[in-house]
Formats: sequence, C-alpha cells, structure tokens
Amino acid sequence: MPRPIVATIDISALQHNLAVAKSRAPHAKAWAVVKAQAYGHGLSRAVRAFADADGLALIEVNYAVQLRELGWKKPILLLEGFFDAEDIPLLEQHQLQFAVHCNEQIQLLEQAKFKAGTQFDVHLKMNSGMNRLGFKPEAYRAAYERLQQLSCVRSITMMTHFANADDASNPDLPLAEQVRRFKAATEGLAGACSVSNSAADLLHTELAYDWVRPGVMLYGGTPGGGTAKDFGLRPAMTLESEIIAVQEIGPGDAVGYGSRFVADKPMKIGIVACGYADGYPRHAPNNTPVVVDGVNTGTVGRVSMDMLIVDLTHIPNAGVGSRVVLWGDALPIDDVAFAAGTIGYELMCALAPRVTVREKN
Repeated sequence: MPRPIVATIDISALQHNLAVAKSRAPHAKAWAVVKAQAYGHGLSRAVRAFADADGLALIEVNYAVQLRELGWKKPILLLEGFFDAEDIPLLEQHQLQFAVHCNEQIQLLEQAKFKAGTQFDVHLKMNSGMNRLGFKPEAYRAAYERLQQLSCVRSITMMTHFANADDASNPDLPLAEQVRRFKAATEGLAGACSVSNSAADLLHTELAYDWVRPGVMLYGGTPGGGTAKDFGLRPAMTLESEIIAVQEIGPGDAVGYGSRFVADKPMKIGIVACGYADGYPRHAPNNTPVVVDGVNTGTVGRVSMDMLIVDLTHIPNAGVGSRVVLWGDALPIDDVAFAAGTIGYELMCALAPRVTVREKN
C-alpha cells in the first residue's frame, strides 16, 4: 500500500481560473504561463485545462517541445528566449515564439542560417526597472530596429515585467513609473504590447493591452492584493495525507528534532505522513495551519523529512487514518505559505516526485 500522501489536481479549477483571467482582460489575448511543469501541476494537464488560452508560455525549451508532442498546436512563447545557437533549430522546427532580452541573442539570430521562408514572432523584452532581463529604455529602440532588419523576424511584440503590480505605490519602484518608462520607450513603434502578469491582470485591468500573461492565478494562488476567494479563484492543487500515529504528551515534553516545541499542558498530537521530502516547507513554524477531519489546527515542532506533527488536543475524535489537508480545498495555499514565510508559488513547484498525483475533472 502506498503512503497516504496524495496531491489532487482539479482540472475544472484550472479551467475556471483561466476564465477569470480572461474575463479581467476581455479585449486582450491570454498566454497561460506553464513554466516549472505548470507550477507543479503537470504539462499534460495544462494542455487540457488551458485549451481556451490563446497560447502557452514557459521558459524551458525542452518542455516547449514536449507541449508540441502533447498535441498543443497554438502559439508557444519562451519567456526567457533561447539560450544558445543549438536551440535555434528547435525554434524553427516547432514554430516557437521567443523573448529577446540581450544583444547576444540578436547576434545569434543575425549569424544563424535558416531555411528559406523561416520567420519568427519575437517578443522584445524591456528592462523597465526590475533589472533582471531586458534592454533598458534608452537602448530599446536600437534593439527593435536591429531586429526589424532581420528577414527571419515576422513580428515584434513589445513586453516588460512588473516588479510591484501588487504594490503599485511601492516607493522604490512605483508601478506607474514602470508603465511610464515602457510607454515612452515604445512610442511610435509598431507591434503588440504585453505587460500584465497575474497581479496586473487582477488589479490593473487598464494595463491589459494586447496580451496578458497570467501565471500563479491560474493555479488558485495570488501574488498579493487580495485572497484567491476575493478574486473568485479556485484551488487547483489539494495536498492531503493522513494521521499515521497519535501520541499523548504532558507539560515539559518536547516534540521533534531540536525540541523546538515544548508542551505547557497535556496534549494529544498526531503524526502526519508528509515532510519536506514531499515538498512541505521545512522552515514552517509552530502553528502553521492544517485541517484535520475538517477542523482547523496547526503544526507543532520541526518538520522532518517524512513526517510533521499536528495538535489534536481540540479534535477528540481524530486518530489514525484521519484526513489531513496540508493545502487546497479546505485551506488556501497562500495561508500556509504566509505562515511559513514564503509564497504559494514555491509550495506548488516544490511538490516532490514521490507524491502520488491524482486528477479531478
């Protein structure tokens, strides 16, 4: 019999969340972002769930090829572009769109030998202040013109990425300043524009230009600015397990590695078949939320590789075999992430291969 820990992926929730993303930007097309194996939900499920998306976007070239092998015929966008000259034949073969964010990529396109008639839809990335990828505003137009001269370039979409769409008045980089820089640098240039990530799609619908790029919201998480419930999003991943043992402890008894938790009263605790080797955050503190048999409770002690411990003192009927929801249908993933000092994205992506995955339609 396998360990009782199971992740259930709800296909209908993925479909619902995409519909929410599209409804927030009714005049724009939508890239469904499926990087990191669709945020841990699986590419094959994403292909089915996001059939209504206008395209799929990711960063991994090999996974882009896999999407074609899974039958995806609509556009695919590589958000970081290609990484070296060896990737370019794959771009041709599988008709992949890609970001261009540095002069080195343009140079590789200039030097490449293409089949007659080969043309690409290119997405020129601007560094409007996040300082990761892209051409700075003052260098953007020159990069655009350089691409425009290439016979292999069919179209240029202008794109940038917001650092603080969930915190628009951030004093170090206000959203309005990034928008201003983008508009100033692209004024008069022909082509579509793509700037909205999940946060902008949810909070700044006026920025839904020609394309939006929803990511974490598709999976039932939020980047901030409200809860999933506030935005009408549904959890797409539920991680659950069971109580596999129960202990009764008294005042002064310690729990787990490092004896980080010491009881100050008689307690009933349950041991859950889930640990950091399953993707649960090891750094989760005492009282990270958990639901046992439909009742809210919290963790006690340090998370170990294969187990974590929960307080059952106020759940008298709980015992071996009781259902434990770590996140999902009864417990928002963002609540768990917040308690653990991280974000829902990390928890989704950290789901370990040893966890059994099931689907719900």
